[in-house]
Amino acid sequence: MTVLTAALASTVGIGALLIGAFVGWRFDVSKRAVAAVLAFGAGVLIATLALELVAEANDAGGVWPVVAGFGGGAVLYVGGDALVSRLASRHRHPSHEPSGSRNKTAKRGGDTPGGGAPIAVGALLDGIPEAIVIGLAAAGGGFPGAIVAAIGLSNIPEGLAGTVPLRRSGRGPGFIFGLWGSITALAVLATVVAVLFLQDASGATLGVIQSVAAGALLAMVANAMIPEAFDEEHWATGLIATAGFLVAFVLGELG
Repeated sequence: MTVLTAALASTVGIGALLIGAFVGWRFDVSKRAVAAVLAFGAGVLIATLALELVAEANDAGGVWPVVAGFGGGAVLYVGGDALVSRLASRHRHPSHEPSGSRNKTAKRGGDTPGGGAPIAVGALLDGIPEAIVIGLAAAGGGFPGAIVAAIGLSNIPEGLAGTVPLRRSGRGPGFIFGLWGSITALAVLATVVAVLFLQDASGATLGVIQSVAAGALLAMVANAMIPEAFDEEHWATGLIATAGFLVAFVLGELG
């Protein structure tokens, strides 16, 4: 029964990516709206990694597992982002673009064939450790509602912001929903593994796992979300991100 509860919790929390993906696919969301969602989501993610993941990892394993996991998560995200960008660049045809627009196109993920992929990479790299956290919380007793709510709140903007540029680049619904569905399925599998095999893991091991998620999140916020949001919203980006942080903080305190 614990396994089923954990799997359900993970499906709800990580599967919120599909809600964002549906909104991004179904509606013609403007770039300004996407930028606002990105800024809000960035604030939520910063609150999640700072107030939950890092704090809990430090409590479980101490300072050095946090340092190792956090740095490793950031390196994993940046390396994955670079690989995805390189693969996407192979599908572009520079000869079909005005020379003056190439730098702008390369800068704005939403205008490239792989535009939403960096956010998808981040969703995968933080989704697996988040799913493990959900599994361990469920194993400790009952449905972890507060954790699921915080993770779901951060995943909706990720799904939306990652879907819009993929749709504009010509990706079909099969690819888009298959991508987010696969990430969700892997996360649910990670949750089940956590319940079955990680309940007795050492505090240092759990600290590293949670810190990997936190490091990947911060790298994604810095590399993919804030720059894209600022490019459209400019001065409003900081205010919207602050609102996202405060909403996540309040939800965490009330939960």
